Amino acid sequence: MASSEEAKLEQFLLWLQANGVQLRGCSIKYCDSRKGFGIFATQDVSDGVLLVVPLDLAITPMRVLQDPLLSPECRAMFEEGEVDDRFLMILFLTVERLRHNSSWKPYLDMLPANFRNPLWFSDDDLQELRGTALFRATELQKKNLLSLYDTKVKALVKKLLTLGGYSETEVCFEDFLWANSVFWSRALNIPFPHSLVFPQMQTPDGCISVNASVETSTDESQVEKSDEEVNEMTCNKIKGDPVLVEGLVPGIDFCNHDLKPIATWEVDGTGSITHIPSSMYLLSAAQNPLEIGQEISISYGNKGNEELLYLYGFVIDDNPDDYLMVHYPAEAIASISCSESKSQLLEAQKAEMRCLLPKTLLDHGFFPVGTKKGGENDKGKVDQVCNYSWSGQRKAPSYANKLVFPEKFMTALRTIAMQENEIFKVSSLLEELLGSGGERELLDTDVQSAVWEVCGDSGAFQLLVDLLRVKLMDLEEGSGTEESDADLLTEALIIDSRDDKQQLKNSSSNSNDTEEHKFMSRNKWCSIVYRRGQKQLTRLFLKEAEHAMKLSLDEDER
Repeated sequence: MASSEEAKLEQFLLWLQANGVQLRGCSIKYCDSRKGFGIFATQDVSDGVLLVVPLDLAITPMRVLQDPLLSPECRAMFEEGEVDDRFLMILFLTVERLRHNSSWKPYLDMLPANFRNPLWFSDDDLQELRGTALFRATELQKKNLLSLYDTKVKALVKKLLTLGGYSETEVCFEDFLWANSVFWSRALNIPFPHSLVFPQMQTPDGCISVNASVETSTDESQVEKSDEEVNEMTCNKIKGDPVLVEGLVPGIDFCNHDLKPIATWEVDGTGSITHIPSSMYLLSAAQNPLEIGQEISISYGNKGNEELLYLYGFVIDDNPDDYLMVHYPAEAIASISCSESKSQLLEAQKAEMRCLLPKTLLDHGFFPVGTKKGGENDKGKVDQVCNYSWSGQRKAPSYANKLVFPEKFMTALRTIAMQENEIFKVSSLLEELLGSGGERELLDTDVQSAVWEVCGDSGAFQLLVDLLRVKLMDLEEGSGTEESDADLLTEALIIDSRDDKQQLKNSSSNSNDTEEHKFMSRNKWCSIVYRRGQKQLTRLFLKEAEHAMKLSLDEDER
């Protein structure tokens, strides 16, 4: 580890200790240039509690609104809805990064100076994502962040720095981009004890009462309650469920992700477990005692490579949690026939214009690929196809239990693919159901059943096949097939820096090694792994859709 990293770590550990953090069975160490810092086991602890962080150290919206410098400027904007809680925390991080004597400096110095998510990609690296949903999302988000910085953030940060005595400090977009990436890569959804979220005061009878300025009703017609009733309701609320709040927890946030995590984080509201009330702790989930020096990993959730790359800047090759997003463009509805009638039917059915297709769905389809994780049964199975027939003329399709596409999305595609005469038939069925007196109100399931009765599945599957073919064509344009990506990855020698490239050259005992392989940046490698996975999933789901379309056409002809 470089001396600069050692110095930063030493200051950070002292800062943690000064703020009541306890490293009971672990330490924080530098991993490498790719992962940065991580948490490692130092000893076996009988209760499994490895690390404890008081929640009053967390960076939350409450902290920002109580900050002497930021609160006067931010509270009014927050209460009027001009900014949200995430903006508050990102603003806080931006300002504290630029305050040279910030009390948060030991923590902020430990964070990456730049990130590997696509918002930080060079133009060349970003081109590797062309044709993917992530490419479009990155371009849009970069544009939105630049606009937000120019219209609101830059002037506000400059004003806050001036008020804090840093009038000569320059602000740039990268400071805001850095803070945005810190938040999205490290924030947790924390179940805070109610008492830490809302201001409280002690009542004469010993019950905790919520400050009226926080939860005062604006309904003047509300019946006034006695003091006893109010206190009883408040006490019950305090003892109720915790309040979920997004925030950063220094220390805990240095845990890296793994598909097989050996720890989880929990919140101890009363201190019964950690002996530190209102704290977050890292708890070992390993079946056996941890080995000294073993890295302690957690799970960031069942995230596909699209989400992992966008938020955290890494991917997992052959990720079992990968997924494909398919959507019908909402703006295209206006250009199809009978668009107004179809829009009304879509709304009445609560149809969804997009869907996420997890890789695990394929295990339940016509061509299983064996992606099911151990211990899973029907976790990835979709809801049953709509197959209620009023007339009895349309039978439930024989292939229904093999369909892998969500019914709400299929409902949308059936409606979009309808012909004009089919719309008339659906209207007639619904009028028949309502009756002459309109005795009942139509449910979304009634409309779904009527559409399925009239249209069946073949039109929807044809439209789905078209969508997937276009998606595959977009993915392959400019980068080739799935096999082309596989060849690139086979030949790749991944480098994280120029130093890595030189070391690989120097360590190669055979000059042919580097000739047979090609140096590739980590960003490019991640992009190719992600897009290859998208091509693979598109191909596999297209195969499912084409087979389902053939079966539905065969059954329509019978």
